Formats: sequence, C-alpha cells, structure tokens
Amino acid sequence: MPMPEWLRIRRSKDSDNREAALWSKCPKCGEVLYRRDLLANAYVCMRCGHHFRMGAYDRISTIIDGDFTEVGAEVLGGDPLGWVDKKTYGAKLSGDREKSGLAEAVVCGFGQIGGFDVGLGVMDFHFRGGTMGTVVGERIALLLEEARRRRVPCIIFTASGGARMEEGMLALVQMAKTSAAVTRFTDDGNVLFTVLTDPTTGGVAASFAFQGDVIVAESKAVIGFAGRRVIEQTIRQRLPDQFQTAEFLLEKGAIDMVVERRALKETLVRLLEYTVGTRVQR
Repeated sequence: MPMPEWLRIRRSKDSDNREAALWSKCPKCGEVLYRRDLLANAYVCMRCGHHFRMGAYDRISTIIDGDFTEVGAEVLGGDPLGWVDKKTYGAKLSGDREKSGLAEAVVCGFGQIGGFDVGLGVMDFHFRGGTMGTVVGERIALLLEEARRRRVPCIIFTASGGARMEEGMLALVQMAKTSAAVTRFTDDGNVLFTVLTDPTTGGVAASFAFQGDVIVAESKAVIGFAGRRVIEQTIRQRLPDQFQTAEFLLEKGAIDMVVERRALKETLVRLLEYTVGTRVQR
C-alpha cells in the first residue's frame, strides 16, 4: 500500500533523532534490529515478539485505511501555574516538541478503518510520558463531541504515565471532563473502543481508558493506576510477577481481550462489523 500523502508530508517535517537512527536494540531479548525492518513489522521484535512503544503517527498509519484528518490540532497549552523546576514547564514542552515531532501527547482526527468511518485518538508516550494535561483532556473531549455529532464510532489508543504534575489540579479535572464526554457520547447510542497500550496508568486508566464499550489491550502492556512499588510498599506484600500486565487483567475480567499488534486492525474491523455493521459506500 502506498504511503498516504498526509503521512509522507508529516515524516518529511519530523525526521527527528528517533527516525534517523538506523538500529534499535530490543529491551527484552537484546537483539539489535534494523530500524526499517522494525517499522515494517509494526515495531514488534522479530525475535521475541516484544512490542516497542509506537509514535502516534506511526500508529495511525498502521490503523487508518488512507487519509486522516486531524481535529483539535489548534488546541495548544501554556504554563498555567508558572511551574519552575530545574527547567521551566515551557522549556520541557519545547524540548518534547522538538524530540517527538508532536505538539502534544495526543493526536485526534477522523478517517476510515476497514471501510468504516471512525473518530481516532492516539496518545504518544514520547511526549511528556503521555501525561494528561489540559490540552490532552480538551482534545479527547473535542474528538468525542465531534464523533457524537457525526454519529460515528470512536477508537482511543491510550499510552500514559498519568496526570501532568506541572498543571496540578487543572490536569486532574481532565479525568472528570473526559469521563463526562464519554458518557454523552455513549448515551447517544454511539460505540467507543479503547485500546490500552504500554503503559496505561494513573488518571487516564482511572477515566476514559476503562470506559470503552469494548476494552482491548496490546500484549504484555503495563496497565494500572498506582505503580507496582508504591502498592507493594503500602500493603507490605510482594505482588505476582504478572501483576498489572494486560494478560493479568484479562484473567481477572477487567478487560475484554488481549491482541497482538499485528492482528489489531483486523480485530478492530471485526468489532466494527459486530457493532456498527454498515461500511461507507464510496
């Protein structure tokens, strides 16, 4: 399949250090992988099956049939608390924008998957650890409201370290904001799928990530609220080795399915067939 024009233009603008690297080392098995081969295999290690974290636009290119139209890109953040640490918050944002090629930690828009019109939101851990601040919350809410207006299903890929501490309470209230947007969306009879990728934690896990009509997770993704060490130190017990993995949550009934990345689009199309049933005729 030829590269969509939107992705070709995006990559020509965002040839950052991660894209320029020729080789990547698998953190699980230690295999040194040629980056183009890794990209062709959807960032899954060819030796051990480890799922690397994907950038938002690479993720979109593996899911969307062709064209993708962004919404909410004009929503950009500032420094509402005047946060100062070793670096100012503004300097941190500028650094992440340069490294990731993104303006914020989520990309939202509309396209087609398997012939179905969908709204799609994709979080990116490479920007501020995928933390949810005012911009992420606003973009997710805008996506859900526009998908509700268009009456199309919505799919959100999560990847987050939680709420963004540099925005304090303004970040925490995004949990309520996104949850309310999900409620309005589903109360109108629309379908939401959430796909939990590594990692999905904190405020995102405690809000819209677990509000999907169907909750899918990528294999071996870390999913939870508080960190493993925090829980162990609080309860003074050692947790099971598989604790907070996608497979553990599936066993306990907290999610609906665990899917290998290479089968993810096919799975989403099948879910759309079950729940929506009618493809767009072009």
